[in-house]
Amino acid sequence: MPRESFRFSHRQSVGLVFLCTLFGVAAQYFIKSSGMQMTQITLPALVANWHLWAGLSLYGVSTGLLILALRDGELSLLYPVISLTYVWVTILSVLVFHEKLTGLKVAGIATICSGVALLGKGKSE
Repeated sequence: MPRESFRFSHRQSVGLVFLCTLFGVAAQYFIKSSGMQMTQITLPALVANWHLWAGLSLYGVSTGLLILALRDGELSLLYPVISLTYVWVTILSVLVFHEKLTGLKVAGIATICSGVALLGKGKSE
């Protein structure tokens, strides 16, 4: 007898994509850290750089979550949520890497958040 597979609701799919963005930000943190540690890019340096492997692994987890979310959700609504990664990365860059937060970056974040909110509102109509 074939087993019926579990399906995610729309709300759960959005939650998975949101979680995907957080794993994506963690991945980018480790990728950035790995690059800052390397003075030369050689095969032994790449193999021994655990920050790099942590980043790549987190990208793998993020992709797995995205696959699960997209399986049951609407691509046109879920994929824009991924753009929240840019918001988290900007916040992380300012807080951890002490990068400058400019007015244009704030405007970009506001635009992304507005767009995601509009797409979410469009789903409910």
